[in-house]
This record gives sequence, structure tokens and C-alpha cells, in this order.
Amino acid sequence: MSSSNGTGAQRSASLSQSVRPAPGAPAAQPPSSGRSETTTGVLFGAAAYVMWGLLPLYFVLLVPAGAVEIVASRIVFSLVFCAVLLTVMRSWKATTAAGRDLRLVGTLTGAAALIAVNWLTYAWAVLNEHAVEAALGYFINPLVSVLLGVIVFKEKLRPLQWVAMAVGFIAVLVLTFAYGTVPWVALILAFSFGLYGLVKKGVGGKVDAVSSLTIETAALTPLSIGVLIWLMASGEATILSNGAGHFWLLAASGIFTAVPLIFFGAAARRLPLSTIGMLQYLAPTLQFIIALAVLHEAMPPERWAGFGLIWVALVILSVDMMGGPRRNRVLRTAAATPAAAD
Repeated sequence: MSSSNGTGAQRSASLSQSVRPAPGAPAAQPPSSGRSETTTGVLFGAAAYVMWGLLPLYFVLLVPAGAVEIVASRIVFSLVFCAVLLTVMRSWKATTAAGRDLRLVGTLTGAAALIAVNWLTYAWAVLNEHAVEAALGYFINPLVSVLLGVIVFKEKLRPLQWVAMAVGFIAVLVLTFAYGTVPWVALILAFSFGLYGLVKKGVGGKVDAVSSLTIETAALTPLSIGVLIWLMASGEATILSNGAGHFWLLAASGIFTAVPLIFFGAAARRLPLSTIGMLQYLAPTLQFIIALAVLHEAMPPERWAGFGLIWVALVILSVDMMGGPRRNRVLRTAAATPAAAD
């Protein structure tokens, strides 16, 4: 990507030197909007994944709240945070307009269901000594993105992608042996978030990140409020019974939920799925380190073997992704050659 941009900058510089502006006219500037959008997208994506990578530490602070209460609280307080944010930004008009598009609302409701499954699975995993397996799910996610490209967009796998997928499949088999069962937590996390990213990519040009998240959380809020009321009635809720500090920690889950999702939505609108897949390695790396160094989860040799195979698959996939710009230049050159000959 950087090589292609550099070549474009050199051509623009040469053009500006050969064609001098008329006296008094403003100097021509090389186009940079594409590069600026990419840089902005990378910054948003990196910030989102770092925040997600540190999420296990936050969940530990929320104990004794259970996974269901944490997720229900995240949804309700995320909607509150989004409402405040829209008021400050004076962006209610755009959100209201998006809410009138029933097809868009239906799509975002589907995305909301996917992210709710992801949140609930992840919270349960961290609170029940499965943080390592949760990290595995997000390591597998880039492979799932490739698989979804084949299934949804009928993309053809390149040789290195075939190798990466094969190694990833072998890794899942090794980890199935290591865990004594299929690593369902990892697979649910990988597929739910992969599908969520796919849906968000599809609506990225139709709605801004804050409006999108507002509609998603609004779709889930009635059920979440009902869950919280049920937990309170059954005496299982902690939000009002463990002091002000615990309440405000749960309330802050709205911020810790909304901000990285807004960042992710902003990144998804600016970046291809391949770049998002590369940035995604940040979150599971941090989660994996926290699971071992802070939560002290077990990591026997057979699990190391499975993780090692996943990392090998990701290296192969990364090499293939980095070769993408070169392949695109070759294809453009090949396509332009007949025209030049004519």
C-alpha cells in the first residue's frame, strides 16, 4: 500500500513541475484524500482493538456481576452514552433519518443480535477462566473473514490463502484434542464478530458510526431492561446492591462499549476487510497476555501447539495480504497493455 502511494506522489510531483500554474493562481496540490482516509481508518481501528484487548481487566473489576448482567448493562448504558453524544454533536437529525429507513434498521438489528452474542460469550469466557480460548477466537477471526469472503462474495482463494486455511483447520483439530472438546467459545466469538464486521461493512456508506451504534443498542435495549428487571426481582442483580462504586463501574461500561465500537465502525467505513483483519491481531495478543500474566490461566503444551499453528496460519495470511498491492499493480499493468498497444 505504501509503495503504491509513494509512486502516486512521485507522479504528482513530476506533473506539478512540468505544468506550472499561471501567475497568481494557487499552487496545485497532489490528491491526498484517499491516503488521509486510510490513515484515519488505521488510527480508529488500532484504538478500537487496543481497547478491546484491555477489556478483560475491566471485566474483572465488575465482579460479582455475572455475564448476563454485564452485557445487559453495557447495552443500556451504551444507549445513554450515545444519546448524550448525539446531543453534544447535534447529530440527532442524521440518526432520525437513518431510523426511517426500515431496511437499514432491519440490517442493523441483525448486526445488534450478532454483537450481543459476541459480548455475552466473551463476558462468560473471561469470568469463567476461558480467557485464553476467547483470545483464540479473535486470532481465528481473520481466517473466518477469508472464509466469509468465499461463502458470501464467491471469492476464489489464492494458494497462500488455501495453505493458511488448511493450517488453521489443523490447529482447530489440535485444540479440540487439547481442550477435550471443540473450542466452541473461540468459534462462536470468531464467527459472530466476523459476521458483524461483514454487516457493518455493508452499511458503512449509509450511516455514520454513532448513528449506527445508537440504532443497534436501541434495538437491544428493551430486552436488556427486561433482563435487568428480572435479575433484580430474583435477587441476582448487583447493580444496585454493591455500592455506588460498583454501580458507576457498570455505568461506565456504556463508554467502554460505545467508544471502541464507534471507532470500529469508523474504521470499517474507510478500510478494506483485509486491513481490518491485520489490525485485529492487536486485541487477541493483549487478551492472551492478560489471560496468562494476570488471570493465570493454564497453558499446557498441547494448547501451545494449537496456538502455534494458528499463528503460523496468520503469518501465511499476512504475507498474502501484504502481496495484495503488488498483485493489483500487476493486474492494472496487464489490463492497460492492450489499450496502450492500440
